Amino acid sequence: MSHGLRLRRAIADTGTTPLIGVHDMYSASLAARHYDGFFLSGFGFAASHYGLPDIGFIAWPDIVAFAERLRLAFPAHHLLVDIDDGYADPEVACHVVQRLERAGASGVILEDQQRPRRCGHADGKRILPLAEYLEKLRMVLDSRDELVVVARTDAVEDEEIRRRAVALAKSGADVVLVDGVRSVESIRRVRDAIGDTPLLFNQIAGGKSPRLSLTELSALGVDLAIYSTPCLFAAHEAIDRALRELKAADGRLPDTAGTPDAVGVRESTRLLERNISRHHAGRGAGV
Repeated sequence: MSHGLRLRRAIADTGTTPLIGVHDMYSASLAARHYDGFFLSGFGFAASHYGLPDIGFIAWPDIVAFAERLRLAFPAHHLLVDIDDGYADPEVACHVVQRLERAGASGVILEDQQRPRRCGHADGKRILPLAEYLEKLRMVLDSRDELVVVARTDAVEDEEIRRRAVALAKSGADVVLVDGVRSVESIRRVRDAIGDTPLLFNQIAGGKSPRLSLTELSALGVDLAIYSTPCLFAAHEAIDRALRELKAADGRLPDTAGTPDAVGVRESTRLLERNISRHHAGRGAGV
């Protein structure tokens, strides 16, 4: 079964399917302990790969290479990839989509922003004329085989959100995402507007959207939820805290012996070895 078909079946199942945002191979290795689906977050990738904000710096060969590494290490996980606006040109968008499907991605998210683009939860977003975006989306849909395509709008006004959500649902896209949606009532309005088309909800700490549980999202009719940055922000906090403690201790590392949750070289190596053993069922490692 293809990765795209597997994700389609998960979306069709009862409840909301969660996909966890990962920004590098180490965060993915940890996320794989807890969830069976990844979201290759543009925010996280721009931060970890370039040390830059998510405002259009990502080059498509870099995102394809990261997806290839993820798929090699995690052959059974869902992998949804943020491709921003398809890197501006429709032909490039189609090429990237085909490359990602061959690399083993399960799906992509294509947005309707103009460049210079911004994070979906930032102010100052500008969107393409609807007809122009729909033509790009049509070309992308025609270029894939079984890859899931999520059509995303960054519209912010209620009337325009509804107009675009309806158009995206009619386009043949597999899933609709309204990014930066600000209230539960707005989610309900989008759900009603798009009919039977699956709905995706994006949560990011400190963002514009409400913090909702999977149970609450399921009750709202949300089929897929992406958590863009829990790994990135947790790493930010933990690294900063560890270095402050190291500095306060005059450079003496903490004693990890006898501390159940402490991580040292053995624990780290054991985690990473699983990325090899997942490909060798006879060696006894699970997914």
